[in-house]
Formats: sequence, C-alpha cells, structure tokens
Amino acid sequence: QVQFVESGGGLVQPGGSLRLSCAATVEHFSLYHMAWYRQAPGKQREFVARILKDGSTRIADSVKGRFTISRDNAKKTVYLQMNPLRPEDTDVYYCNRCTTSGSPIAGSWGQGTQVTVSS
Repeated sequence: QVQFVESGGGLVQPGGSLRLSCAATVEHFSLYHMAWYRQAPGKQREFVARILKDGSTRIADSVKGRFTISRDNAKKTVYLQMNPLRPEDTDVYYCNRCTTSGSPIAGSWGQGTQVTVSS
C-alpha cells in the first residue's frame, strides 16, 4: 500500500541544513519521475523540486540556490538537500511520483516528514 516513505526531518536553527530521504517500495523506481512537495497547515501543497528518470532537475524559485534534489536508483531513494534553511521552510515535506512538469500523479500520499526551522 505504502509507496514512498519520507524521513530526515527535524528541528534545526536558521542557517542549518537537513537532508531528507524518500524511500520507495515500488518495483520500477528507475522509470519514475519524482518530486518533493511541502505543505503548511491551512495552506495548499507546494511544489519544491522534481527529478526526472534521466536525472534532469527543476527547483522551485522559492528555494532555488538552497535546495538540491538527487536520486540513487540502486537504493530506490530520492534526496532533498536543504542548505541553508530559513524559518519559512518550516513545513511537512512529502515525496511522490510526478509528471515531467512536476505535478503529482494521483495516488496515495505518505505521512511526510516535519521540518521545523527555528531558533
């Protein structure tokens, strides 16, 4: 049932860094385009970054220059390196399969991982 499991979140000070991980349980992970999203209470889910099956990446303007997305197909894992973090990055972060434009493909969402940036 669960396709993706997010981890790596936590409480960090502004200017700190985190690396989020998204572990996939699907069989054909290497063929998937994958993306990270984030969502705050009462807000819509926001696109953060996506990586295509060929490794091509796109980063949202709001985090460009600070966040990097990568993948390790052998480990069936997508990563989101975040540095430096800002208080406005405080959100629950989710990963999911996506289209080439970064839109999530219909399906179940995981529990996400909480990122809190505060001093």
